Amino acid sequence: MFTTPCRCRESPLESEAILNLESGALNSPPPIRAVIFDFDGLILDTESAIYESWRELYAGHGHELAVETFARCIGSDFGAHYDPMADLEKLTGRTFDWDALDAERETRVRALLTEAGALPGVQARLSEAGALGLACSIASSSSHRWVNGWLEKLELRHHFANLSTRDCVQRIKPEPDLFLHAIEKLGVGPDEAVIFEDSLNGLRAARAAGVRCIVVPGPMTRHLDFDGAWMVAASLDDVRLADLVS
Repeated sequence: MFTTPCRCRESPLESEAILNLESGALNSPPPIRAVIFDFDGLILDTESAIYESWRELYAGHGHELAVETFARCIGSDFGAHYDPMADLEKLTGRTFDWDALDAERETRVRALLTEAGALPGVQARLSEAGALGLACSIASSSSHRWVNGWLEKLELRHHFANLSTRDCVQRIKPEPDLFLHAIEKLGVGPDEAVIFEDSLNGLRAARAAGVRCIVVPGPMTRHLDFDGAWMVAASLDDVRLADLVS
């Protein structure tokens, strides 16, 4: 179990709160008015199921797929840092009908997630955001169909004023477009929002967008170094939005 308590790490955004020695004034970012959540691996642990579907596919062709290798594409798309399709074709020396295999894998992923629920702390943080009057958005590299369908199934859709998905932008994470789209739709500035992420590609996108990012690693990403995060937490249960806005 990953049980490291929520801990702050210094970042360029955090260091904006500096004492002006000449005036004695404290220059700090504006209060947080919005919360942006990643979806896969943060709201629901789809990442483990997606990895398992790929691991099984590789094993069926006599090859292994390490978590550390697959994690390079988590939060993004194939090709930016790692492409399991190209890798498997290289390893086997053959081509595959990826449309058919992807359909089979999605069926397998959904089967693995049949009994899955929202990850710890998700409902609590969404309810807390509502009580504090903080607008919420999803910013996900997945499709609207995928994200919206799961949110409806988890009965969480009503918490979100906006869903920014790959259908909304030209570039997904680690580019900042999804987060910039989300803050625009919520009507806030980059310094008025906080992002919850679980992946390194998500953190890179958040930093590129100039938005503070709290990383909550999951089973597929907890081995990674999240240097530059505003905070790193073991679970959303370890974060209190009230502490961030006070």
